[in-house]
Amino acid sequence: RVKETRGVVNGGIEQSHNKARLTRPAFKDYDNAIKYYTEALELNPANAIYFSNRSLAYLRTECYGYALADATKCLEIDKNYIKGYYRRATSNMALGKFKAALKDYETVVRVRPNDKDAKMKYQECNKIVKQKAFERAIASDEMKKSVVDSLDIENMMIEDEYTGPKLEEGKVTMRFMKEMMECFKDQKKLHRKCAYQILTVSTSAYVPVPKPVLFPPQQTEKITICGDTHGQFYDLLNIFELNGLPSETNPYLFNGDFVDRGSFSLEVILTLFGFKLLLPDSFYLLRGNHETDNMNQMYGFEGEVKAKYTTQMFTLFSEVFQWLPLAQCINGKVLVMHGGLFSEDGVMLDDLRKIDRNRQPPDSGPMCDLLWSDPQPQNGRSVSKRGVSCQFGPDVTERFLDQNKLDYIVRSHEVKAEGYEVTHSGKCITVFSAPNYCDQMANKGAYIHLRGSDLKPEFHQFTAVPHPNVKPMAYANSLMQMGMM
Repeated sequence: RVKETRGVVNGGIEQSHNKARLTRPAFKDYDNAIKYYTEALELNPANAIYFSNRSLAYLRTECYGYALADATKCLEIDKNYIKGYYRRATSNMALGKFKAALKDYETVVRVRPNDKDAKMKYQECNKIVKQKAFERAIASDEMKKSVVDSLDIENMMIEDEYTGPKLEEGKVTMRFMKEMMECFKDQKKLHRKCAYQILTVSTSAYVPVPKPVLFPPQQTEKITICGDTHGQFYDLLNIFELNGLPSETNPYLFNGDFVDRGSFSLEVILTLFGFKLLLPDSFYLLRGNHETDNMNQMYGFEGEVKAKYTTQMFTLFSEVFQWLPLAQCINGKVLVMHGGLFSEDGVMLDDLRKIDRNRQPPDSGPMCDLLWSDPQPQNGRSVSKRGVSCQFGPDVTERFLDQNKLDYIVRSHEVKAEGYEVTHSGKCITVFSAPNYCDQMANKGAYIHLRGSDLKPEFHQFTAVPHPNVKPMAYANSLMQMGMM
């Protein structure tokens, strides 16, 4: 009987492991890989390989906190399992914990001194650690001067051979926007003077904006809410094709994560900033967790701006990102933010107005939660799958809405197979607008219409469109390219 029981258990382990192993190659099926490895671990919780493989599946689905926990558990079981160190290093890199990642790469290099891949990853990570140390060393307690103060935009020359769009007397017009989008569609570059003009005006436009912005659409109006676009410029053009260009009668709200991962992030953000300048009262942008320096350094936007323009321009983008509003309350009924609700109860809309948003986000607190948190199906709160902020349940959502006299929240931040998801009894809506995310997820994109006084959401789905042969993460940090793709 013992033999029979052992045979059944081992057969179950083998079956679950095989299912997970066969599922892994398809990026879109990593959720199933996680499911099957979890089943295998329930039958054999002391298998380091299963923890390591599930860690990889969590990495692929951006659950970096869970990936880190599994890699750590793998190494607790078998400290000699080298892949565990790789997985833990990649998890820490994704979370911006560069020193911890470097320690694991050091271990791999020490054990495998002839491993060229490990040596190269160690060297790349070491560069980042030294760069961060240098940045801290030169940081001044004095007020940091804006990049704008060092620019002489007026005297920047536009060469005669440049035939692309130009601002009309320094102002954005609809004609300029159409010409710029067509220029980007043809893979041409906007002149640096025009890009700097858009950024400098954007900086001055956002500085006096209240926090959060509150705006009441008229009962006869609609507003379109879009989620993450992540540098997928051709899918952004498709949204405008399907839903119409932004205008005073066709307002939009884009809910963060405009950049990174996709390799046309610069085209996306200049288009969005341009429309914000053209339609300041009908076009809204909220900050996401990827409108931050750490994310941009790892996931491609910094590299893209430096490749297409200059380091100075990236620094200016960073300044503008810091001024983006963190939340938007529509008609006193619907609160929109990129991430979600808070690690503690009792947060009121007035508390959000008091947040000092002109900075890189801290590791905890309301600002961090607005950018990073996620909903969960069970009541209460739990540790975040991402390793940052928390996960919040339907009871947390209900209390927050009751206290602030709101109907529901709209957030983004998570890829969804259908492009959107309604949870917490209709009180928490997720919208994601980057279809076939990273060219691998096969998900739909979606946007939401809110109309009139009741603001009942209407969901519109769309699929990915072709784009030029430039892979996602083309400008990302080389460690992320190697470890994540």
